[in-house]
Parts: sequence; C-alpha cells; structure tokens
Amino acid sequence: MSGVDGKVVAITGASSGIGEATALLLAERGAKVVLGARRTERLRDLADRITANGGQAAWTAVDVTRRADLATLVALARERFGRLDVLVGNAGIGPVSPLDDLRVEDWEAMVDVNLKGVLYGIAAALPVFRAQGSGHFVNVVSTAGLRIVPNQAVYAATKNAVRTLSEGLRQEAGAGLRVTVVSPGFVRTDFVDSVPDQQVRAELTAAKEEFAIPPEAVGETIAFAIAQPAAVDVNDLVVRPTAQG
Repeated sequence: MSGVDGKVVAITGASSGIGEATALLLAERGAKVVLGARRTERLRDLADRITANGGQAAWTAVDVTRRADLATLVALARERFGRLDVLVGNAGIGPVSPLDDLRVEDWEAMVDVNLKGVLYGIAAALPVFRAQGSGHFVNVVSTAGLRIVPNQAVYAATKNAVRTLSEGLRQEAGAGLRVTVVSPGFVRTDFVDSVPDQQVRAELTAAKEEFAIPPEAVGETIAFAIAQPAAVDVNDLVVRPTAQG
C-alpha cells in the first residue's frame, strides 16, 4: 500500500490543468478524490473517467470566492468517504498586467481567488482535521513569488501571501496536521489565456511553447508530499522547467 492509497483528497480547481492531472494521478494510485471547480461539465467528465478506470471520485461545483462552496466540498468528502485526509488548494487565476494599466478589478479577483479562496478552504477543513487528529493542507503557489518580475506584481503578492499563511498555519498546526506549499514554475496549462495585455500574453505564450512542463509533473510533486509517512511533513517544494531562468 502506498502512502496515497485509500486517502480522501479534495482538490479545488480540479477541472483542468494541475488540478485535473493531480486528480487523475492520485485516483490511479488508490486515493478517493473529491473534485471541486466552477466548470461542472468538465468535473462530471473527469469523475466519469476516473470511475471508468476503477477509481473513486465525487464532485461538486465550487467557486472558491464563496465560503459556502468550500464547506460543501469538505462535507461531500465526509458524506461519501467518511473523512477528509488532504485538501489541495489549487484554484487560482492570473490575469497579469503592468501596474500602470490599473486593472483594479483583476487585482481584486486575484486576491479573492488566490488568497481568500485558500482561507475559505482552511476555514472549512481545519475543524475537521482537528476532530480527526490528522489532516494535510497542500497549497499550490508559484515560482512567481520566488522571482519577482514585471507585470506579475499582484499575482506574485497573492501567491506569497499564501506562502506566508501556510507557514503560519504549519506553526500552529501541531503534531497531527501537515502543511505543504508547492511552487510550480511554467506549466503547460491555460493560464496565459486569461492575460488581458496582448504583449504580455504573447511573451508568456512563447515561453510556454518553448519550455513549459506538463501539469502531471506538478501532480507527481503533490503526490510525493502526500505519500510521506504521517510523521514527515514536507513543507516547501519547487518544481519548474530545467530551462526556466
């Protein structure tokens, strides 16, 4: 039995990209996955693929800007599988642009999704983990917070806020709870599609086509952290393309 087999893992942003790849990988290794995202048709299709392959999956519509949706996701895990072992806070957006563009609504959206969405997940899962005496938060951030570059200031700020939050959570967690931060570099997802600035989008698209890694690589990293023995807490993992500067 692997360290993943039998664990109940809830994943936000599960309908595509890193979330989808992680769900498929964990389910293949015996985890019971609980999928949350806004695009319900994609969630339904993903859950069907997992069950057709012999895995176990449940899903529900989740907009991480709504606290009640995170509570529903955690409740679904307990109703269907009796517990929740891991919450992967993966949902995120990145409509990056120069600060001079003053795209304040985009800034607010990144705060709401990237930071407050993680906080709402903690609020939903932490009492459950405390009652169980065990649990694991895995928060997906970004190498954008490790190397600050133009046009990504607000995005990097939200990701670094989650990094700081996660470290504070780890220190408060005690012996029974684990907290992991995973920082992906450039990953082959639809991230760049939401970038409003044409020049920035073109630059990011060119970089993506040149050296981005598949989302499965990040899924493997998340699985590694989850699979460790209960007494081992892997706190900070960075996974990026070899060619990324």
